[in-house]
Amino acid sequence: MGAGNGELSYEIAQNAYIKAVLHSLKHKTTAVNGLLLGRVSPQNDAVVEISDSVPLFHSHLALLPQLEISLIMIEEYYAAKGLGIVGYYHANERFDDVELSNVPKNIGDHIYRYFPQAPVLLLDNKKLEALAKGKDRSPVMQLFTRDVSKNWKLVGSDGNSRLVIKEPSANIVLLDYISSEKWQDVVDFDDHLDDINKDWLNPELFK
Repeated sequence: MGAGNGELSYEIAQNAYIKAVLHSLKHKTTAVNGLLLGRVSPQNDAVVEISDSVPLFHSHLALLPQLEISLIMIEEYYAAKGLGIVGYYHANERFDDVELSNVPKNIGDHIYRYFPQAPVLLLDNKKLEALAKGKDRSPVMQLFTRDVSKNWKLVGSDGNSRLVIKEPSANIVLLDYISSEKWQDVVDFDDHLDDINKDWLNPELFK
């Protein structure tokens, strides 16, 4: 698997996708970020399966000590499940901002060193709005991968999306969760560091 990521596609599980979107909705006025957990598909090494997501921060996204602590804890927990960190998600502070800034690029670069197929998923609020109006059922995230010149490039802007949600009805479920304000229940690493009784694994979120 080369560094180009040219023909890679990414399949994200419903709960991983919804958790990341709900995390961004909980903190609408700040940037948020999180990790994507998964593996290369055993059936097809051109497919990265994203099976879970872990919400990280909604303040001080670029603080290295907290980031390193969270990476170690998350890696240790998921290694026992046969999963690793395979990517990163990010939502910008401003509603209309769909540019990939230095923070997601730098964290993406860090993950890329260990997993060269790693994508960065950036929340697209306009797609989220269209979804609420029933106009679009595609993922409400933009897919960025690193090209051979080590720059992060938007993939799929030509309509040939390489990011798919595993369950076709995921956006319908997402809309249901949004209407019931399920986003209020999301716990991220920031919350956990403030109060260790808050579980960053969010075991109750989809029950």
